[in-house]
Amino acid sequence: MKYLLAIWIAMVPFFTLAAPKAELWPYWNQSNEQNTSTISYQAWQSILDKYLIEKGHSSLFEYDKVSKQDKEKLQQFLTNMAKVNPLSYSKAQQYAYWVNLYNSITVNLILQNYPVKSITKLGGFFSFGPWDEKVITINGKELTLNDIEHRILRPIWKDPRTHYAVNCASLGCPNLQKTVFTAQNTNTLLEQAAHTFINSDKGVNVQGNTIVLSSIYKWFASDFGGIEGVKKQIKHYRPDINFSDKKIKYDYNWNLNEAK
Repeated sequence: MKYLLAIWIAMVPFFTLAAPKAELWPYWNQSNEQNTSTISYQAWQSILDKYLIEKGHSSLFEYDKVSKQDKEKLQQFLTNMAKVNPLSYSKAQQYAYWVNLYNSITVNLILQNYPVKSITKLGGFFSFGPWDEKVITINGKELTLNDIEHRILRPIWKDPRTHYAVNCASLGCPNLQKTVFTAQNTNTLLEQAAHTFINSDKGVNVQGNTIVLSSIYKWFASDFGGIEGVKKQIKHYRPDINFSDKKIKYDYNWNLNEAK
């Protein structure tokens, strides 16, 4: 047992750096563009309104203050989302659906296990976080958070700004947005999230001759078009950054994004 534990401890850095590839789950790549109806996220919005606060460049969640009634409301919201067939909606509606679902499931997982110092403490004994756990069933198919992010959102939409939209309940993660995603506001929120993250120290931190980037830009560099694509994206939202003759390092804070 001690031998197995030693192996697991040695492998933890590997888990933190080996990000999943974007591999399409073809079943989810279909839509009904003629459907003009919308999906209600009012319950999720009410949770954000009550417990998400802004502090500096970060949005922090007041997990310790969530009432039993609101925990039940969030559970009911997820139950309702599980009854939705996203494939019957337009792609624009679907994107908002998957992002809101991912973020609300993540908050719910923290609440179910709170107090916890980091989301990485969740999951099985040999797991680094809960991302490979089955967390919801949609259209009769069991889904993990990794399925939603890496088999649906990333490969279908191919928009690197998705990394600023999904939130992993950590201080190093791009902020959980105060407003739920909709088909109408998605681009605005993605632009806002990208600008805020890149102009924060957890996204891009200049320290003398070194630029410390979020590890997101290392794990998912291919989504941005490699390191040169990463630099281009950063300069788009922060034109003052000069990468010439600068060393690049990466960092990420896995501590819980909680407000106390």
